[in-house]
Amino acid sequence: MARRELSIREISDRLQIQDLLVRYTRAIDTKDWNLLDTCFTPDAQVDYTATGGIAGGYPEVRTWLAKALARFPITVHYITNSQVTLDGDRARARTLVLNPMFHAEPDGTLRDFTVGATYVDELLWTEAGWRITRRAEEAGYLRGALPEALRSPQK
Repeated sequence: MARRELSIREISDRLQIQDLLVRYTRAIDTKDWNLLDTCFTPDAQVDYTATGGIAGGYPEVRTWLAKALARFPITVHYITNSQVTLDGDRARARTLVLNPMFHAEPDGTLRDFTVGATYVDELLWTEAGWRITRRAEEAGYLRGALPEALRSPQK
């Protein structure tokens, strides 16, 4: 069977997309909203409704994330098993995520809540590099009660 070699561009694109996905997790876990802006196109559509969040344009979702995650002093996003399909300056990715989070109760007690999900992304090569243009989160499971801070006002 003939073996197909990856081109330098394909290798580079895959590494840059992996870096983008890791940058997203770092932005969320450190609550660095300016860094998060480097992950999405300004007109990106984001849908976190499968795990209790909201869906909408990136600016609206960014505002919601900042508010919803303010009660979580600790969040850790583990991403794995990314499947990336390249198509020129566009790509698709499916990435598993495990996200244990700890939220503060009014009495200061930390409670854990874990999301297991899949990020389903559409990506675009831009002048600034790869960016997410569409993200839908597919729920795998939720462990623990969904904290009030994450409940969508749309529900």
